Amino acid sequence: MTPHAEALGRARTAADFAAVIALLDTDLSKAVASRQGLKQAEDRAIFGEGDLAAARAALDDCNDTIAVLEKAIAAASGRRVAASESEARADIEALADEIEGKAALLGARWRAARRLAEELREELFEADALSRAIATANGLFDAAGLPRLKVSLAATRCAAMAGPRAAAPARLSRAGLAADRLLLSLISTGGALDRRPALRAPVAGAVKKPKRG
Repeated sequence: MTPHAEALGRARTAADFAAVIALLDTDLSKAVASRQGLKQAEDRAIFGEGDLAAARAALDDCNDTIAVLEKAIAAASGRRVAASESEARADIEALADEIEGKAALLGARWRAARRLAEELREELFEADALSRAIATANGLFDAAGLPRLKVSLAATRCAAMAGPRAAAPARLSRAGLAADRLLLSLISTGGALDRRPALRAPVAGAVKKPKRG
């Protein structure tokens, strides 16, 4: 027990206690295996083959060792469970600290999103006013017989909306996907701000050709 007692005294974590328990289990297995031989030596000494007192003393020592090892294993197992529970609580507390930091970051992200959304609304208001002014002027150009002076609102919008788009994350939530679709509809052909239908979209009220018999 001496070397293992020192290791047991130094043990602090569940892994430390598990390592000591493994060593104690090995010693216990050896002691149990040797006890059978000591019992047989005692039996032989009873019939005059050897020193009976020495055989019994050796068997008693072996039994004492087994009892001490079993007690040590039970104590170490209890401490291992306690250490494991303590480590689990520490992990939960560490996770709570991490989540608290993420919650603060989330609040900052939402505030930034709100600010950007308000800026987007202001830009859309201005763009809508300019679109209405251009549409009115286009009507006047048509009435004056000068269609060449008209400005294409669709071409202007398409040119302004051209460019790369960020790819959505692979594990975006349903709410995130819905918000992303809403934002994309503002810059896509056939979206919320486009009067034209999307490419290859069915035309409302289209008459289907009758099938030939």
